[in-house]
Amino acid sequence: MYKLMVLYPHPADPQAFKAYYVNQHLPMARKLDGMLRFDYAFPEPLGDATSPWFCIFQAYFPDQATLLTALQSPTGKALAADVPNYSPNGATLLHAFIQE
Repeated sequence: MYKLMVLYPHPADPQAFKAYYVNQHLPMARKLDGMLRFDYAFPEPLGDATSPWFCIFQAYFPDQATLLTALQSPTGKALAADVPNYSPNGATLLHAFIQE
């Protein structure tokens, strides 16, 4: 299995980010071809630590080829183009083979 991780930095307006992300962006993300499932979180640091990440999205695909095809699909391109609408500072994308 392969995983896509999208890490979002802290926005200037957290409530606006959450509202747009949950109500506009995630419904588009649900349409990614080949995606098995996804999850997302607004993590909080443990203890006195700080985190550079406001939101983390994870999507699971059967293999790397399916993930890369999904990102290049019309839906994948629309998702990438939508990011500035709620995250002006962009996002960091990572992908990895899941080791169990």
